[in-house]
Amino acid sequence: MSPPVVEVVGVTKEFAGKPVLRGVDLVVREHEAVVLIGASGSGKSTLLRCVDLLVDIDEGDILIDGEVVTDPACDPQRVRRSLAMVFQNFNLFPHMSVLDQIILAPVKAHGIPRSEALAEGRALLERFGLADRERDYPDQLSGGQQQRVALIRAIATRPRALLLDEITSALDPELVGDVLEVVRELKAGGMTMLIATHEMAFARDVADEVCFLHEGQIVERGPAARVIDAPERPETQRFLARMHAARII
Repeated sequence: MSPPVVEVVGVTKEFAGKPVLRGVDLVVREHEAVVLIGASGSGKSTLLRCVDLLVDIDEGDILIDGEVVTDPACDPQRVRRSLAMVFQNFNLFPHMSVLDQIILAPVKAHGIPRSEALAEGRALLERFGLADRERDYPDQLSGGQQQRVALIRAIATRPRALLLDEITSALDPELVGDVLEVVRELKAGGMTMLIATHEMAFARDVADEVCFLHEGQIVERGPAARVIDAPERPETQRFLARMHAARII
């Protein structure tokens, strides 16, 4: 069994007295993809933000490669340099070209020589079908292309784990497939990932483990085929029935 990269141990979080995460335990091992599913408001995005230390937890611990990174003595900027997070709304810099966005963190945060970062950035753009867009700005790209740039920007930092927060939810349906294909390729290449998604077919394809969150708790987890196709908990059954009905409509 591969070693853990991300460990979440008994994590709780409240906002304005309302519990959002309630004693969450989770392990993402090297080269694994763990997929979080659940209704909006179930705690998926908050959990990802806690792992990336963008949100302080109330109780519990988060470990990256065995280090307790929620210890107040830990430098959160150093931790974030070992992870990469992609959001649903791209978060690209409007004033920077595609290639400049991709090399920014490798050069400024990781100290990679500019010439090396440029070569790697261009290789990634070629790999994911955007070689001819390196000089373009975000407003010259489709939503799907912008999200692919956001993914390339994330993996250009060579992260220990990639955190993906509903990366297709802001896209038109016809653009979703191209973005998910990038994630499938990253999974095939061994990238360690923690993914929140509503795309059940995609989850079934890429997940080593699926975790269903309900009211801030993981109430069911297991292999993707078992959880998605034969859920045991009534909460999971109701959620997947609603997802199926929405796809039919």
